[in-house]
Amino acid sequence: MITRRRFLKNSMLAATVATGTTVSVAPYSRVLGANDDIRVAVVGFRGQGGLHLRMLRELPGVRVVAVCDVDQNVLDRELKQAAGRGEKLVGYTDVRKLLEDKNIDAITTATPDHWHALITIWACQAGKDVYVEKPISHNLWEGRKMVEAARKYNRIVQYGNHNHGQHTGEMRLEVEKLGKIQVVWSSLNRMRESIGKVAEPQPVPAAVNYDLWTGPAPLGPLMRKNLHYDWHWDWSTGTGEMGNNGIYPLTEVRLALGQNTLPRRVLSLGGRFTFDDDGQTPNSQLALFQYDPGPLVIFELRNLPSEKGPKTIGSKVKCERGESRLPKPSGEPGDTGGFTAHKGHLFNFISAVRSRNVSELRADILEGHLSTALVHMANASYRAGTSHSTDEVREAIKDRGSEAVETFGRFQEHLAINGVDFSKSQMVLGPWLEMDADREEFVGGSDVVGRANQLLRRTYREPFVVPEQV
Repeated sequence: MITRRRFLKNSMLAATVATGTTVSVAPYSRVLGANDDIRVAVVGFRGQGGLHLRMLRELPGVRVVAVCDVDQNVLDRELKQAAGRGEKLVGYTDVRKLLEDKNIDAITTATPDHWHALITIWACQAGKDVYVEKPISHNLWEGRKMVEAARKYNRIVQYGNHNHGQHTGEMRLEVEKLGKIQVVWSSLNRMRESIGKVAEPQPVPAAVNYDLWTGPAPLGPLMRKNLHYDWHWDWSTGTGEMGNNGIYPLTEVRLALGQNTLPRRVLSLGGRFTFDDDGQTPNSQLALFQYDPGPLVIFELRNLPSEKGPKTIGSKVKCERGESRLPKPSGEPGDTGGFTAHKGHLFNFISAVRSRNVSELRADILEGHLSTALVHMANASYRAGTSHSTDEVREAIKDRGSEAVETFGRFQEHLAINGVDFSKSQMVLGPWLEMDADREEFVGGSDVVGRANQLLRRTYREPFVVPEQV
């Protein structure tokens, strides 16, 4: 088991530091030669991590040497398949044991959101480089800790958004022709079904180590039909659709605007409409971000049928001299699921692992933190909110201008056509929250600000604790 004392001892031994954009190798890391294979482990591969395994095996100069999953059936199946190919592969259930393996240079991880930060920090402390899926963190505070760990231990850490910056150049060129940006609209339409409702605790799959699966989150009974995937809609383990897929267009907008800081203000509203189920996160959400200096960003998320009611805007900017649509993130033509783009993103990570040059990364961990922070800010406003009528909501956002009010009108109409009766239903209206970008916390002395700041970090379950000092 990797203990904090051991990590601190290793960090004290590290006599080399980062110079410019090139990071030096910690004394407990292997010095890679030009012809050496990069030895990679995949942590959490029941879903997206399975795609990691497939892509890594297709990359030159990469050797998958270990896998880790808390589901013994998933683990055994992969080990059996590897043996059938004549591939030497070590299996682990506990990521702490995997990180003690000195035959591993780097890891990729596609665990549930609540594990991303701790695995990344532990891996950095153990001298491993990391490719961590989006969203990089479960809360804003731990995202900053991930950045600190990457810098302190001189690690290559890539944010696993394969569309990161894909269209940034053409977006900026198009926008610059039209003058100063005034408003940005962006949206995500992703149909979701109800996850159902249970009346009593459900059995955890027998093959799953539930203590390890739960990790940093509170260890309680399973109160939903499915342990897997539906964790996205539980605040203790997921970040909702905003973090699951909303992060893609939010990242593209942030990069198109050239913003490398957090927005000054945020407000979010919405609800979990028409679903009477065990999901906690909203299936319809509207978020307003105000950059200072910079434009208002309006983001709309829809999980109900999008063909009902007015269409969403895609991604569009309004400038001094006109409007322009932003291109959608995508892979190569005909590229199902963005496989080619994702594989290229992993190859970029492997190349930087070999060169030790952080500037070669398409999406360094800091980029991931700045994008994921948008998710956490919007969710904090929403979760600190209270139920209001649609008239009260409209009144609260009217000072942001006609664009915000018009977008809310479409949002309300879409919900009404999908069966939401606002004479009987209300929606959650979050507060306007002011962000101190340097401290990365909301400012103000009110109780609601205090509640919102509490949502920017969490209480961790021993021994799965993200430390104050990484």
